[in-house]
Amino acid sequence: MAYTAPITRRAWTALAASCAAAGLTGCDALSTSGENGTNWPTLTDKPREHQPTGSAEVNDGQQDERSVEERLLDTMTLEQKVAQLFIVTPEELTGVHTATVAGDVTAGALEVIPVGGLIYFAKNLVSAQQVRELLAKTHDLAVQAGAGIPPFLSIDEEGGTLVARVAKSGLFDVPTFPNMAEIGATGDPARAAEVGEAIGTYLREIGFNLDFAPDADVLTNPENTAIGQRSFGSDPELVASMVAAEVEAMLETGTLPCVKHFPGHGDTAGDSHTGAVYAERSREEIESCEFAPFRAAIEAGCPLVMVGHIETPNFAGDGLPASLSPTMITDVLRGELGFKGVVTTDSFSMGAITQNFHPADAAVRYIQAGGDILLMPASLRDAYDGILTAVQGGTISEERIDESVLRILAAKKAAGLIG
Repeated sequence: MAYTAPITRRAWTALAASCAAAGLTGCDALSTSGENGTNWPTLTDKPREHQPTGSAEVNDGQQDERSVEERLLDTMTLEQKVAQLFIVTPEELTGVHTATVAGDVTAGALEVIPVGGLIYFAKNLVSAQQVRELLAKTHDLAVQAGAGIPPFLSIDEEGGTLVARVAKSGLFDVPTFPNMAEIGATGDPARAAEVGEAIGTYLREIGFNLDFAPDADVLTNPENTAIGQRSFGSDPELVASMVAAEVEAMLETGTLPCVKHFPGHGDTAGDSHTGAVYAERSREEIESCEFAPFRAAIEAGCPLVMVGHIETPNFAGDGLPASLSPTMITDVLRGELGFKGVVTTDSFSMGAITQNFHPADAAVRYIQAGGDILLMPASLRDAYDGILTAVQGGTISEERIDESVLRILAAKKAAGLIG
């Protein structure tokens, strides 16, 4: 994979400003068995002609002054644009049971739906060399498919003993850290910066370019088991300083951070993996406490924010999880907090979504609410077709899709993936 320059806070802030000025409101399972015990044949990669990324013709010898993202967008079909809105597991992309290499099945799946990114879990990590080859080949196959745009290659790597897919795998000689609660207890943001620098560096060296971290939740409910020791603490200003330090340090390594779980998962009693969860605090309490780390992350130049499946009956009061709420995404996150970057969801395979919404319905609602990337829909095909149908039927405008795609391309440009 080609070297890409590290992102600086100044560079990302300048890029976000340019977006605002423009008006922006794999793998094949080659393990011994597949699903239901089916044996999967070994497949070999077929060489494909490399396609340049981020290029566009300039007519009549005139210099095209549009951004790389805008020129790329002009080359894309509606289907390719909608595909960029998804980050999925390699298993959901390909239909295989366990994905450990990228070959013909991955290539074929990307030709059908050239998704914007992949997310990997412990079962995809078998050996250090295998992981590097998996990521490198997936990158190349994605560039060769669709509009020739490199993918986000993402993972959940928060550090600590709970959510650290790479560090806990035992496959890589990388630094390890205590849970973020212990880092926060030191009161020293430099420790959080150390976490961000170390994790960002080793993820980048392996081949990842997006990390769904740090956790920006303020642990105001000590009985909260979904977040618990993943949080830097219960003091919003302390958590804000830690999150900002980690974001800035990770950006300098060239790995994109994504703070989570807006509007705050630290006060909830339930777990959105299994069903609906609620933050019962008042609007004033949420704005003064839960929002502090997200404000700090945005100020630090964080390019992505993950919105959780959290209902706020005393704030939005719309009966929707924040991940589907126009109030929380458009009015609050983009409006009140001024976030100009990429909004992504928590996994749409979680019970909080699947128990109440069909994948197509959830996907359409999310785009209408102002979101950009759909993470792990329960059915990629249903969600993808649902958005396409909504655009073709006039429920969602293609201009609305363009807004999200431009934000996604801007983030990829900031990561050095295009341009």
